[in-house]
Amino acid sequence: MTTAASIADAVTLANGVRMPWVGLGVWRVEDGDVVINSVKAALAAGYRSIDTAAIYRNEEGVGRAIAESGIPRDELFITTKVWNADQGYDSTLRAFEASMEKLGLETLDLYLIHWPMPKKGRFKETWKALEKLYKEKRVRAIGVSNFQPAHLDALMADAEVKPMVNQVELHPRLAQRELREYCRRHGIQIEAWSPLGQGQLLEDPTLKEIAQKYGKTTAQVILRWDLQNGVVVIPKSVNADRIASNAQLFDFELSAEDMARIDALDCGGRIGPDPDVLETE
Repeated sequence: MTTAASIADAVTLANGVRMPWVGLGVWRVEDGDVVINSVKAALAAGYRSIDTAAIYRNEEGVGRAIAESGIPRDELFITTKVWNADQGYDSTLRAFEASMEKLGLETLDLYLIHWPMPKKGRFKETWKALEKLYKEKRVRAIGVSNFQPAHLDALMADAEVKPMVNQVELHPRLAQRELREYCRRHGIQIEAWSPLGQGQLLEDPTLKEIAQKYGKTTAQVILRWDLQNGVVVIPKSVNADRIASNAQLFDFELSAEDMARIDALDCGGRIGPDPDVLETE
């Protein structure tokens, strides 16, 4: 269970880098004013972690919001990801430089391989590029996204540096217990994208009943369930009030009984693509 007491608290990754428990996700947030305002609202609410990706096409707006916030760079934790079409050693290094230029950053806190694309088989050479960036201290931590145990086994068979983070679809209907246990054994921090199931869980009767019991929103209960399972969360919103609300997770604790009731919702209900199948570039 997390011992985090506020949004300012962070988990220590395997290499000693501190990563906030709660961050803002900006998938499908339009570049320009929309993403700038969303990031600024999150920073004003106390968030210090922002998660973007090359394929989101909003790195430039994220970078502008960071620059205009006036918050010291060392207080922020910025993540981006190499897209599938750029996988490969040299192409990953070029993609990294392009992302850094858009973000306006000299160093990155976390760089991830976005999808394994196992049939293409390029994630190993992509990882070698991430290792190079890590050794050169261009990136403070490196990891993967959407990797299942078989993908991680293959990656780590030849890796010099273990992934520090695995960002995956994870919510009460897709609890990823086997993967969570695998990553725990290997010292890999699990991070949940779409922790609210793209909003599909907000009307779930069990979750609404538990939320009413604690005087909390359904979203807050789901995110608290993640935290108590030791999972980092990056809920997405463009609404300033909801962004602030999603950070108010540290003044209550779910009972063991309520944690078990939420656990029981797990049905393997994946919303996003299957990582064993997706090969889109």
